[in-house]
Formats: sequence, structure tokens, C-alpha cells
Amino acid sequence: RRQPGLAAVLVGDDPASAIYVRNKRRACDEVGMFSETFTLPYMATQAALIDKLQELNADHRFHGILVQLPLPTHFDEYAVIETLLPQKDVDGLHPYNVGKLTQGRPDYIPGTPAGIQQLLVRNGYDPEGKNVVICGRSNIVGKPLANLLMNRRPWSNATVTVCHSRTRDLPERCAEAEILVVAVGRPEMVRGDWIKPGATV
Repeated sequence: RRQPGLAAVLVGDDPASAIYVRNKRRACDEVGMFSETFTLPYMATQAALIDKLQELNADHRFHGILVQLPLPTHFDEYAVIETLLPQKDVDGLHPYNVGKLTQGRPDYIPGTPAGIQQLLVRNGYDPEGKNVVICGRSNIVGKPLANLLMNRRPWSNATVTVCHSRTRDLPERCAEAEILVVAVGRPEMVRGDWIKPGATV
């Protein structure tokens, strides 16, 4: 049996990104997966990163590739993600994988949304039929989580509202939530007194 392999690509020296990648590598070691981290300097070119990803696409040791985001601002993130083979895009960010998630038949579910769904279900909060409010519309958490929870699948079938920094009536929307997910990069954007008693947060 072949050993599953994960390639992690890190550009630059952002400390938070380095920690994320190190934790992923540790998780691979714990479950017996092969993993390798490929680090490019902060000022690497777009062409150099794309060349590295094409090399990893062709490398049969790796069944999955993740590019640690965010990339430095001089990169076109969309072009970088679209370089990945969809079947190796374990974060589920390639347009092909986003489309399949939207249709309710994903090959890969982005890790954080999948984790949120599992946290709910394993603690007895099946989202089915519930009013779920998600604060945050990122491509890595908010949007895929909304698609995941409203799909016609087990542990889904929720009524989902997505809010963000431009939502005019955010306190009212949060107060309607039976399940409230806050995935924004701003402290205290959601206040405790907005939350309905008994809601799952």
C-alpha cells in the first residue's frame, strides 16, 4: 500500500503561517503520512512559485498539496491556486473543487469548515433544520462553510445566512441564530448581548 504524501508550500517567513505548516506536518507524522515542506523566500517570483507547484503536481510521492495562505501581496493567489491539480488541492480552493462543493458533491472539504461541522455534530448540535448565521465571507471559511451546511447531505440541511462587515443589521441577524459561527479577523465584531439565549456559538 502506498503511503499518502502531503506537500506544504510556504512563501516568506510569516510566523503564524510557519506555525500552521509545522502543525500540519506534526499531524501527518502522527497518522503515518509522508510530508515535506517547501519554503520559498518572501521575494520569490510568481513564476518560481508556479514552477514549484507544477513540479509537485507531477511528483507521485505527493497525493495532496497545500499552499499556505495568505501569500505575500505581490502574488496573484487565484493564479497560484489554479495551478494546482484539482485532485491534489487538499484545501478545496481550486475553482473545480469550489464548484463541486457548491453542487453538494465535494471531493475535498476545506479543513476549517469540515472541523466546524464535526464540532457541531460530535457535540450533539446537528445543523439540520437550524437557522445558522455565519459572520465572515472568506473563501477559506465563510463561503465554503455556508455551502457545506446548506447542502442536501447528512449533518447539513441548515438555513444559512452569511453576514460580513457591511451587513447593516448585524445585531438583528446574529440574534436570530440558533447556531452562530464567527470567522472574522476583528475582535469584538460580534457582541455577547446580540446572541440569543441557548444559541450554539
